[in-house]
Amino acid sequence: MILVADASALIALATCDSLILLDALFGEVVVPQAVYLEVAQPDKPQGVRLEHYLQNKVRSVDMSGFVYLDAYADLGETQAMLLYKAMNADLLLIDDQRGRKVAKINRINTVGSLGVLLQAKNKGLISAVAPLLAQIAASPVFISASLIQTVLELAGEPGQMH
Repeated sequence: MILVADASALIALATCDSLILLDALFGEVVVPQAVYLEVAQPDKPQGVRLEHYLQNKVRSVDMSGFVYLDAYADLGETQAMLLYKAMNADLLLIDDQRGRKVAKINRINTVGSLGVLLQAKNKGLISAVAPLLAQIAASPVFISASLIQTVLELAGEPGQMH
C-alpha cells in the first residue's frame, strides 16, 4: 500500500511520536519534495524529527500532471495530489479540511492523522488514542474539541481527556 503524505498531518503525528505507525499500517510512505522542504527544517515544529523520518521517502513530482485545485492550495498540497495520481497511491495523508474536499473532487482517497491513530488502535499497535490526542492538543497543532471528542468515542475512550 502506498501512502502519500502532506505536511500538517505529518507534523501532528510527529508531535505525538507516532510517525512509525505510518510504516506499520501502510508499508510505503512517500512525500513530494515541496512537503519535505516545508517540514524538514530545524526551526519548524518537529522539523528535525521529520527530516530524519523522511529520509529515503522524498520523491520528485512531475508538475505537468493534472489535478483540480482551488485558490488556496499550496505547493506541498498540489505536489502531494500530483504524486498520488502519478504513483497510483492508495491514500493521501492530509488533515486540512479544505484540502480533503479538493482531494475528494480529484477522486483521491484520504486519511487524517487522527484516522491513523484510530487504525493503529484497531490493529493493536497502540493501546489508547487519548494520551496521543492530549499531546497533539497541547501543541500548536489545532484540533477542534468536537473532533477530539468524536475520535475518543470512536476509539471507545469517551471522557478520557480533560
